[in-house]
Amino acid sequence: MTQRAMNRLSPAVARSKLALELAAELVGMDGWPHLRAQILLKTQDFDPSGFSIYGSGQPDGIEQVARGEAQLAMINPSAVLTMAYRGTGPFDQALGVRAISVIPSYDQIAFAVTEATGLRSLADVARQHYPLRVSIRGPRENSVPQLANVVFKAYGFSLEDIDSWGGKVTYDRRLPAGRLEEIESGAADALFDEAVRQWVGPAAGLGMRFFDVDDDTMGRLGELGLRRGVIAQASHPRLPADVQSVDFSGFPVFTHADVPESEIRAVCAALEARRNRIPWEGRRPDAVGPYVQGHG
Repeated sequence: MTQRAMNRLSPAVARSKLALELAAELVGMDGWPHLRAQILLKTQDFDPSGFSIYGSGQPDGIEQVARGEAQLAMINPSAVLTMAYRGTGPFDQALGVRAISVIPSYDQIAFAVTEATGLRSLADVARQHYPLRVSIRGPRENSVPQLANVVFKAYGFSLEDIDSWGGKVTYDRRLPAGRLEEIESGAADALFDEAVRQWVGPAAGLGMRFFDVDDDTMGRLGELGLRRGVIAQASHPRLPADVQSVDFSGFPVFTHADVPESEIRAVCAALEARRNRIPWEGRRPDAVGPYVQGHG
């Protein structure tokens, strides 16, 4: 924004824009550790209420929106929001969440083990009560462990069961490519994670075996709100074949059913106005909004 444009703003708006511009610069700065944005836009000073935007992609945003602590949040992947809407998987009851728009992203979740385990399927893990040493994205509340446990439950076990069988599940905040060193050193014999473009090729190069999610199980997972995915050999030539996986795509921007229509349409207008600044995978559409599911 130019200095002339800033001079035309009221002091309150100018200060708010300065704070938002400063935050935008900080989260893009190398080495800046505080990357999860939570913004509260208030009507006036000393007003504890307002319009809260939660910029993290973690499942806790769903609970914040459901409790009215945030009016707008995001989640990665969309399947977790679908389960919250339906009251399936880790959600005991349907929550009043509504999608506004989805920022495209394409990903899968992959389950890989070393050849030395001798395991050939997720069913083998359950059948043998195999004490895997698992590296998985942390913390425990992250979308990856939540979605993995939904898949594993369909096979009759959980991450907690692996611990009880004498294995060890390590919840690591690092990206999966950075954790392959644990596989190489022998500290872990299983890696479960998303961001497959980063690590599937190198893992396959280490001789890791990727588990398919079989058709029958995928049918049951589909009833919960999960979608089939494929990790294609064409994209990862070191794989011996395509891997049937579970989709981990989409960054939904969502709200609560009770948020006023006027605020939702304002959000759509803001998304549309700033669409050229929004990180995007694939071809950008001519327009972002309005797509207001459940708001008319």
